[in-house]
Amino acid sequence: MAYQAKAYTLREESAESGTRYFISFKDGQGKSHELEVSEQFFMEFRQMERRNRNLLQWDERHREFNEVWDETLYRRALRVPKSLDERMIEEERNETLCKAVGSLPEIQRRRFLLYYEYEFNFYQIAAMEHCTASAIQKSVAIAKEKVKAEMRKYLQP
Repeated sequence: MAYQAKAYTLREESAESGTRYFISFKDGQGKSHELEVSEQFFMEFRQMERRNRNLLQWDERHREFNEVWDETLYRRALRVPKSLDERMIEEERNETLCKAVGSLPEIQRRRFLLYYEYEFNFYQIAAMEHCTASAIQKSVAIAKEKVKAEMRKYLQP
């Protein structure tokens, strides 16, 4: 990771009389300066350096290293949006399916929906309807064939 060159240098100098703190920098004309500063100022400067370094590291970790195009975002989408044509075809298919299911006799429609829409098994439906599972299975199979026939009519040109 490359950081920008600092425009200053921090320096501590220990002596018998105590620790002294300095900041060295170059002005706009390139002339070097060194200032003695208080411990509090020096420590604040160091804290600022740490915060800046952490921020730069965070930026580096989270930066996108390639250009983000619409195509890239499209591929990253969790659920790729459908085209207008696909949505229209799906709506027409759903409408036809609803009509086909709606045209079934009441008992077949109820059993068909319980099995396919609400995901009950044949035994659960049989218990609700007070009949055998094989009767439910036959009823659902007949309903399925009727719905398929209706859908084929729609799909045939």
